[in-house]
Amino acid sequence: MAVALAPSGWWRRWRRRLSAREVSRMLLLLLLLGSGQGPRQVGAGQTFEYLKREHSLSKPYQGVGTSSSSLWNLMGNAMVMTQYIRLTPDMQSKQGALWNRVPCFLRDWELQVHFRIHGQGKKNLHGDGLAIWYTKDRMQPGPVFGNMDKFVGLGVFVDTYPNEEKQQEAQKRRYSPGVQRVFPYISAMVNNGSLSYDHERDGRPTELGGCTAIVRNLHYDTFLVVRYVKRHLTIMMDIDGKHEWRDCIEVPGVRLPRGYYFGASSITGDLSDNHDVISLKLFELTVERTPEEEKLHRDVFLPSVDNMKLPEMTAPLPPLSGLALFLIVFFSLVFSVFAIVIGIILYNKWQDQSRKRFY
Repeated sequence: MAVALAPSGWWRRWRRRLSAREVSRMLLLLLLLGSGQGPRQVGAGQTFEYLKREHSLSKPYQGVGTSSSSLWNLMGNAMVMTQYIRLTPDMQSKQGALWNRVPCFLRDWELQVHFRIHGQGKKNLHGDGLAIWYTKDRMQPGPVFGNMDKFVGLGVFVDTYPNEEKQQEAQKRRYSPGVQRVFPYISAMVNNGSLSYDHERDGRPTELGGCTAIVRNLHYDTFLVVRYVKRHLTIMMDIDGKHEWRDCIEVPGVRLPRGYYFGASSITGDLSDNHDVISLKLFELTVERTPEEEKLHRDVFLPSVDNMKLPEMTAPLPPLSGLALFLIVFFSLVFSVFAIVIGIILYNKWQDQSRKRFY
């Protein structure tokens, strides 16, 4: 028989001293601890991270599909497998993508990507790579690793085929040692919709930075992390099987709007590879800001990078209404008739003056 125990006197007195806000905070903390989503401190600063499940994806890949209730949507040749999501198989002329359906309104965040690239191709006979996106538009197929060109937002590219180097070799030209890049290569690009990704040059003209990343056909896990904190973009990788992050790209002054979508895409051409995403985990980062930083870190509406000039977007002119078009045509005709009349009057006066000279 169950026996209900009445709370002791000290518990009643202590509970009365707690405010409603304090009680709600304690309940929230207990809920987080019980669900496994509690805060975890990262680094030596005042930074904590919280897993955001609505922007994360892991096995057994529930919530992936084409329905309106799915958190993640597939596109193209992407397929859900038991151990991974395959963006493209090791076959020619394939492209696929995986997109989060929920826009992200976090101010500071960190995206951890567990991926694998492998295939039958030998050295420099494989391609083309995969991309991680944080963009305004989603589910837009195109030539940039399976996504649209002139995107708006951030793209991080794991490029496995050196297009520019092969063109240089065909022209019997060589790079200087300080310019040549070793592939596979990770690079990043911020776009406001005005720039095209130069596929023939592997994105070199528009990249923010990059590093070599030997990630193909490895027998251990490979990870990539994209961190955005206080307008600071950092990209790190764990590809050596040591469970240690290694720096790749660090760019201050990156301004990304909130409300964009996370995604991953891949494409193959004449060369191919298996491009697999095993998990995507997004963490909300809580960081302290000074009042001056609060003023500087206000929301923006178009991606940009400090000290990097991006071409301005020119909005198309709105179409003219019927009345406006009629008025333009009408006044153009009136002006033309007026100009013709003035011309005839001036011509007649000139003729009269010419006749008087002869008399």
